[in-house]
Amino acid sequence: MKKFFVAIALFLIVISPSFAQNGKIADQTEYVYPDSTINALVSIFPDIRAVVEKVRFYRITYLSDGLKVKGYLAIPVSSGKHPCIIYNRGGSREFSAINDRNFLRWIGKLAAADYVVVASQYRGNAGGEGKEEYGGKDLNDVLNLMPLLSSIKEADTSKIGMFGLSRGGMMTYLAMTQTTKLKAAVVLSGLADLPKMLESRPEMDSTWASMIPDFKTRKDEVMKARSATYFADKLYKSTPLLIVQGSGDWRVPAGQVLDLVEKLYDAKHPLRFILYEGGQHSMIEHTNDFYTQMISWFNDYLRDGKKWPDLKPHGD
Repeated sequence: MKKFFVAIALFLIVISPSFAQNGKIADQTEYVYPDSTINALVSIFPDIRAVVEKVRFYRITYLSDGLKVKGYLAIPVSSGKHPCIIYNRGGSREFSAINDRNFLRWIGKLAAADYVVVASQYRGNAGGEGKEEYGGKDLNDVLNLMPLLSSIKEADTSKIGMFGLSRGGMMTYLAMTQTTKLKAAVVLSGLADLPKMLESRPEMDSTWASMIPDFKTRKDEVMKARSATYFADKLYKSTPLLIVQGSGDWRVPAGQVLDLVEKLYDAKHPLRFILYEGGQHSMIEHTNDFYTQMISWFNDYLRDGKKWPDLKPHGD
């Protein structure tokens, strides 16, 4: 028995240093956008040049569970400390991985609105170590961005929010069951129900089987564990949530999101839901209005700490 405890102690000594460094930035390289990238985005964001002038952009490598994980960071050039947003990308592996252009597209306006924004590629992607698990241990790659922000002198870590796109919406919902530190969250076209997704998109079966541990032997269980529709009441109510969805989205059909909205409403979660008519997965048809809504949401509940109104039936 004594040998057993000695072995455990030695094991903890070996692994503790790597886990204690969760969020440590191993490499940070500034990236300056060329005119070609800026010009390619002008049609979507006419003010993109002004955005670039207000932000410094970086490619980063950081530690998560002892692994070197790739990511991105954006810091406003304005002085002082700024509230923070963790951006959760969509897709998996190299599909929809963050690159210089789409990082600017998705978070440029947020950073220019004086938010420090950080994002993970998730383990095993873009040259990072480990293996992505589509909502398994790679959730730690998202959560470990919170201690990372503590090393950024411009970051006000008392004010951290989260923005999730598509699969990143799933990661956001999962994160909201693990921490009360998120002051506000926004999910766009977020994956909320894997079993229903599999019905509408059966090709996802092979993708998930190659990524999610025990998928072949415990399919229903592991899918539901990643589906907010089945744990809506477990999301911490300390995080006001804005869900945005397009009625023309074929990747994440609106009906699946409506099911989650109903569950959250029943759970009395602080929630606002916006359904854009004809909006596709990327919300390209409603880009300007979406960013207006998102930035307003973060300004109210993250930056300014606005109190959530009384949800009990009241009034005349």
